[in-house]
Amino acid sequence: MVTINARNEIIRGHHPLSGSGNGRRVRAQEEGCDVADENRTKVAVVKPGEGDTVRLPGFGAVFKLRSRDNGGEVAILEHPFAVGTITAAHRHTREDEHSLVLEGEIGFRSDDSEVVLGPGGYITKPRGEMHAMWNAGDRPGRIVEVITPGGFESYFRELGELLTAHSGVTTDGGGGLLHDLPEFGELAVKYGLTYGNPDWMDDIVRRYGLKPPTH
Repeated sequence: MVTINARNEIIRGHHPLSGSGNGRRVRAQEEGCDVADENRTKVAVVKPGEGDTVRLPGFGAVFKLRSRDNGGEVAILEHPFAVGTITAAHRHTREDEHSLVLEGEIGFRSDDSEVVLGPGGYITKPRGEMHAMWNAGDRPGRIVEVITPGGFESYFRELGELLTAHSGVTTDGGGGLLHDLPEFGELAVKYGLTYGNPDWMDDIVRRYGLKPPTH
C-alpha cells in the first residue's frame, strides 16, 4: 500500500487492514470485486440483420443479446413466423417472456387471455401460464422476444440440434412423435418447460387455418 503523510512524503507499507483477520476481509473484498467484474453487464452490439440463427420448422430463433453478457438478467431474440405456423402450447416455470411484434399479425394465447397484435404491439406471457403463439395473418411475421431472467435462449439451440438428429420425427404422427422421445422430455426438464394440449389449441388451429405444431 502507498500513503502520503502530512509533508506529502510517500510512505510504502502494509494495508491498514492487512492484519490476520482484516487481511482476510480485504482479500475477500478484492475477490468479490473480481466476481462482480465477471458478472457485470458488458457492452454488446448486434447490427441489423446480424445474430446467430437456429432454424426450426416454420419458426426460428435469431440470437440478439445473450444473458451471458449481462449476468443472466435478460436474453433478447427474434422469432420469425412462416404463414400457418403455431408453436406447441407450453409453460415456463423459471422465466417470463415479453413480446413485441415487428412484422405481420401474431396471435398470442396465455391461459384464458387471447389477442392478435400487429407491428408495435406488446404482450407479457407470465411464467406458470400455458401459452402459444401463431401467425394470424397471410404473410410472414416476426417478433422480438425478451426473456427474463435469461438462460432459456439456449433451449432453442439444443432443440434445433435435437430436430436435426431426429429429422424424420414430427408431432403430427408422420415418422413418430417428437414429444415422445426421451431426449425431448429430458430437454424440457432441463429448462423447466412443460408441454400440454389445452382445449383451446385445436380451436385456434381450426379458426386460423394453421398447420399442427412441429416442435
